[in-house]
Amino acid sequence: MKNEVPQQPSRKGAAVTRGLRRRLPFVALLAALVAGVGFTQRHVMADEAHMVPPPALDETAANAPSSETVVLAGGCFWGVQGVFQHVKGVTSAVSGYTGGAKSAAEYETVSTGTTGHAESVRVTFDPHQISYGRILQIYFSVAHDPTELNRQGPDVGTQYRSTIFPTTPDQARIAKAYIAQLGNAHVFSDKIVTTIEPDRTFYPAEQYHQNYLTLHPDQPYIAFNDIPKVEDLKKLFPTQYRDKPVLVKVAS
Repeated sequence: MKNEVPQQPSRKGAAVTRGLRRRLPFVALLAALVAGVGFTQRHVMADEAHMVPPPALDETAANAPSSETVVLAGGCFWGVQGVFQHVKGVTSAVSGYTGGAKSAAEYETVSTGTTGHAESVRVTFDPHQISYGRILQIYFSVAHDPTELNRQGPDVGTQYRSTIFPTTPDQARIAKAYIAQLGNAHVFSDKIVTTIEPDRTFYPAEQYHQNYLTLHPDQPYIAFNDIPKVEDLKKLFPTQYRDKPVLVKVAS
């Protein structure tokens, strides 16, 4: 997908407050680019997505349950959640943390990159409306870049890794086969680094992280990194796109 020179890690700002995340602001990115500190254009503007082939191996709707869940990690959960909230057949997309202990499943601790957790999204879907394979195709096509190791764009750390947390052995088997299929076809110019981590517990994130893309579309990080992902979904998967997102119900 990309061949680039190594890039310097981004800076982190002040501690998080309600609705304000520790992200490198767009203005700072521009300044860094002008200063020549190693940032490339992809740190300033969202990556150009392209549709990858569908998986050769998939679940069959005839034998599928009425509801299925998979947990996906691919950088900041704001964008991943925002994408899947706009996918037809998805009944819920919840931001959270997966891979570490329950006691460490909170934003400030996960942000240290030492907990084993990844920012992730629990995607619940109706397999009679959209298959698990199509969910994975959208994940690899528009939700994130699966060739970035322990980072996505300006966000760096193991908490931003590309990981599929399957909830069934079949999900794990299909995901493994799909990664091999894409790799053998050289769909991306760089190696896919997505891992498969079964038997991990998902913990929902704080309320202020839920529905963040929908609630804060003009926030600089969202506007330049995540809104384009939703636009790519609409462009590349028009039959799977829905304009009205399915939102998480949070306490007022």
